[in-house]
Amino acid sequence: MSEVKNSPETSQMESLLAKHLIEIPSVGDVVHGVVMNVSSNYALIDLGALGTGIVLGKEMRDGLGVDGKLKIGAEVNATLTSFETEEGYIELSIREASYEKSWEDIEEKLNAREIVQTKVTDANKGGLMIEVNGISGFLPVSQLSSEHYPRVEDGDKNKILELLKKLVGQEMSVRILDADRISEKLIVSEKAAQSEKERELINRLQVGNIIEGEVSGVVDFGAFVKFSAPESEMGKKATEKLEGLVHISELAWQLIDDPREIIKTGEHVSAKIIGIEDARISLSIKALKNDPWEKVGEKYKIDDEVQGKIDKINHFGAFVYLDKDIHGLAHVSEFSDVYPGRKMEEVFSTGETYTWRILSIEAKSHRLGLLPVKAGAKAKETKAAAL
Repeated sequence: MSEVKNSPETSQMESLLAKHLIEIPSVGDVVHGVVMNVSSNYALIDLGALGTGIVLGKEMRDGLGVDGKLKIGAEVNATLTSFETEEGYIELSIREASYEKSWEDIEEKLNAREIVQTKVTDANKGGLMIEVNGISGFLPVSQLSSEHYPRVEDGDKNKILELLKKLVGQEMSVRILDADRISEKLIVSEKAAQSEKERELINRLQVGNIIEGEVSGVVDFGAFVKFSAPESEMGKKATEKLEGLVHISELAWQLIDDPREIIKTGEHVSAKIIGIEDARISLSIKALKNDPWEKVGEKYKIDDEVQGKIDKINHFGAFVYLDKDIHGLAHVSEFSDVYPGRKMEEVFSTGETYTWRILSIEAKSHRLGLLPVKAGAKAKETKAAAL
């Protein structure tokens, strides 16, 4: 068989065909094109030899775009979602093409501890729904700044939700705490984003400083107080506000069951800084008042018989107030020796006044041991008989 050789004309034709040969993409592939027309709800993309692509509705949004709007003449990458619409276009998604890129950018921001801008899109009882690079995320209530944290004294979740809904549509500066593209989990914190600025202001504070502020919220475990940041080294007065917590144990020298009984939101108070840890400021109101236990020995002696009102009864025993500041404990073990087999609630009533004998006084630790007078007498007789 004779060998067939290509003529110059044949070789030129093959070259031209090879040059214009295109690879047909599959659904899910990313294609490149140029924006040729943009309307309010769709955009047309010139895909060259492939034809014309169309991007509909929310698929027009590039998560990394500043405003999510396409411009004529802009080069874009888009994911092919369907080969042919009824109008003969190739259906595309710019949003889907940017998904991986969006997550890569989020992960970079997470590792760099970068502060990013986000917009609140919705709210629920646990926090706020936000969006970063077109990716939906969550901002827990606990991660809100003191400015936006919902202070609801009775802890009513419906009231909390009402306050959170007022934040929908607002722009916030946040820091990414957790990002997992596989589970599509994105958690951000407004509090962490502000911590750097707060830390600069907090560095001007010292333990022992006295502050004047306003109670910004009262909760079961204490009260939050907002106060002005101190002046800078240049003497410039700071306009920013800091917030500290007065724990329930630091509100007053007496025992407190409910902080709301002694302090109210909006009240102006003075407090002493007793601790600074990271961005947390611990305050004390009682530290500015004289400790009544310093002179307890002048007022009460061991074996004294005194009148005292029972404040509460629990598994430890009965807590008894001898006056408005000094309290003692009638321990359940002492009670059981005197009233074996009986419960303390069967003998005593909360809010009633009884006569007690002082068994011990420990002023430094604010402890005072008590026994009912009759029980004490019986206990002494029992011990004497045993000897």
